[in-house]
Amino acid sequence: MIPKEILKKVRRIEIRTKKLVNDLFSGEYHSTFKGQGMEFEEVRQYEPGDEIRLIDWNVTARTGYPYIKKFKEERELSVILLFDASSSGHFGTKERFKNETAAELCALLAFSAIKNNDKVGLIIFTDEIEKFVPPKKGRAHVLRLIREVIYFEPRGKGTNIAGALEYFSRVIKRKSVVFLISDFLSEDFLKPVQIASNKHDMIAIKITDPREVTFDNVGLLELEDAETGEVFVVDTGSRAFRNEFAARASEDNSELSREFRLMNLDFINIRTDKSYIVPLINFFKMREKRH
Repeated sequence: MIPKEILKKVRRIEIRTKKLVNDLFSGEYHSTFKGQGMEFEEVRQYEPGDEIRLIDWNVTARTGYPYIKKFKEERELSVILLFDASSSGHFGTKERFKNETAAELCALLAFSAIKNNDKVGLIIFTDEIEKFVPPKKGRAHVLRLIREVIYFEPRGKGTNIAGALEYFSRVIKRKSVVFLISDFLSEDFLKPVQIASNKHDMIAIKITDPREVTFDNVGLLELEDAETGEVFVVDTGSRAFRNEFAARASEDNSELSREFRLMNLDFINIRTDKSYIVPLINFFKMREKRH
């Protein structure tokens, strides 16, 4: 039995994200992710302004009137959400934890997908594969995905992006749109990302808390690594420490961005202390111009 507070949380996320989809993202999503091609629908009489190249000369010759072929987009895509549920997601110093931000993103992308008649599936991973929900359509299916993301209790604590991508490549054979949502605190994942992105349309979304980028001066601070349990003390009163920490975080993010750019893979940075709406809209607009 799912607790009532979880169901209420799912409902709040549904209301919020469906409104964003209806107001902002449905058209952007449709324009960004094209269908697999075009299929013939019907013929109809030519009207001024129609594309001459679409004239069906066989029907025109038979009827004595110009007719054109009408096509419709083969819309149905498969969208896969690769969700990092490792323990480092249970971290947040502002409005929400990283995994809460990731859950809203999953809901937003899932509702955008089904509104455009696409299927959506989910792979939850840590340092092992935790859950696989095959792609389907429909509101009830999306609500199940949101419940899984919010309510699921993973066995693992660490992060193995490479293992998740290798599993994904085994179970998903059809070309899909893949959103890899993680904080990317993992190792040796660039080659598996490259292999998967050669076949699939992959978008990497990095979730970051501001305290993973900079530290305020609050003196000595005891920290615990959520994935390993290691405890250590840092001196945030040291300007040299704060500057070195910020420089290293910036360098790591720039390097990740550079590697993804070399793969022609889209990369979106999302912070827990800022709205994810602007980065997503910018991404959709950039993709639409490029394609």
